[in-house]
Amino acid sequence: MIFSSTEIISGVIKSVKKDGEWKVLIVDHMTTRILSSCCKMSDILAEGVTIVEDINKRREPISSLEAIYLITPSEKSVRGVIGDFKDAAFTYKAAHIFFTDTCPDPLFAEIGRAKVSKFIKTLKEINVAFLPYESQVFSLDDPKSLYSFYGSKANETRDKMMENVAEQIATLCDTLKEYPGPDKARSQLIIVDRGFDPVSPVLHELTFQAMAYDLLDIKQDIYTYQTTGIGNSKEKDVLLDEDDELWVQLRHMHIADVTKYVCHSNISTTYSTHLHLAEACMKKFKASLDKLCEVEQDLAMGANAEGEPLKDAMKSIVPVLLDSDIDAFDKIRIILLFIFHKKKGIGEENLAKLIQHANIQADSNIIYNLQNLGCNIIAGVSLGRNSGKTLPDRKERTESTYQLSRWTPTVKDIMENAIEDKLDKKLWPFIFYVSQSFSKFFYSSARFGHWHKNKSPTEYRSGPRLIVFVIGGVSYSEMRCAYEVTRATDGKWEVLIGSSHILTPTSFLNDLKTLDKDANPDP
Repeated sequence: MIFSSTEIISGVIKSVKKDGEWKVLIVDHMTTRILSSCCKMSDILAEGVTIVEDINKRREPISSLEAIYLITPSEKSVRGVIGDFKDAAFTYKAAHIFFTDTCPDPLFAEIGRAKVSKFIKTLKEINVAFLPYESQVFSLDDPKSLYSFYGSKANETRDKMMENVAEQIATLCDTLKEYPGPDKARSQLIIVDRGFDPVSPVLHELTFQAMAYDLLDIKQDIYTYQTTGIGNSKEKDVLLDEDDELWVQLRHMHIADVTKYVCHSNISTTYSTHLHLAEACMKKFKASLDKLCEVEQDLAMGANAEGEPLKDAMKSIVPVLLDSDIDAFDKIRIILLFIFHKKKGIGEENLAKLIQHANIQADSNIIYNLQNLGCNIIAGVSLGRNSGKTLPDRKERTESTYQLSRWTPTVKDIMENAIEDKLDKKLWPFIFYVSQSFSKFFYSSARFGHWHKNKSPTEYRSGPRLIVFVIGGVSYSEMRCAYEVTRATDGKWEVLIGSSHILTPTSFLNDLKTLDKDANPDP
């Protein structure tokens, strides 16, 4: 993990713990997510916490106990703390306040003027303003960021959002002990916006994790399914996280390889959840996606499986658009890939005909709103400050792959080129190029050796980090690339990828749908 439960337990709860004393732990939305990602409730309760409560919900006063506030320095959360000590009958005996990152001066001053200031025993900033989603993936848990950055009316919020993002990334660097200096020169932080690769978030991916989150109803990483027994069936909830070693082993494998693995007679009964998950994915795939995926890959690659350039892309997409059994969002994904294939966009009349053939008029603004990301949708029409951007040339790849998985996310090219010092200086003018004399020097990374539970210390060397941050959401296929590139370096580099939030194709299209709205929608 990017950080462990001990950092929260020791740095927050244990730091104010006294023998024989119980305390209340108060959290907000973001810190609830942080705790859930790295701590078990039993670990928290074992440290003298009697109850964990949400600062934004009504709470019963417990005036005999002190409260630990683990909160973001937001106006809403700070006002919640102030409100707990506003009346004569205080909600708690005293306050130990831990902010996830820097508290803005106006809010700090507001605390100082309030009655709560007399009852604060601890006030600290712990610099953990991000969500450690996986061992090499982090999130800022802000699904509204695509609107904040690209929305038609987002000018007022964009600068503030970027300031917040910078502060949150700074807390990540602090947690990882990544500070500017001569001994840290080889580590790199690369920030890209979602428009750098509009293809990867809309493609149907056939690796296990990406496919499952795209096709199945997985919410908050929980997969729910019906188990069958003798004469009865019941609902079962399964958490897909890194405590599940088989999930970690399988999640980046192609679904064909996963199916072979979990159907093996020796493990199928032990790992029924993974078998059920794989079967559910394959059922969806066989129902309509096999031919759809072929069309998508041809459009994304600009060539068929034999490497022959596409001669008539329109001919391949029309049957999909006219098929009433195919979901509206799947048709939109095909239209978008067709437009991306054309590079410079298509004529407005042609797009109108495609929308009409597909019968997706109600959701057509999704397609047009991609212009806000700098994508060429209508030929000759440029909208948004990102319009006309130059996308990097793609790397030639010779490794064998499945015919329906030929596309490689652009971020993998960026990761590999960054590590090899091959980034185009015109596209990446702010990257610090390290001289080749440093190429054999790698500084120690205390945590890196513990990422891979099943590897001996000699199998992975510690090394510098490459941190890639995507503004506006990162897809599961792009997350996979961080692991693949790390493995390919034999531990010489560790690659982390993060974003404002994690995307599925459906959530990405829904996000795009809001970009022409007047107000920032709730997540």
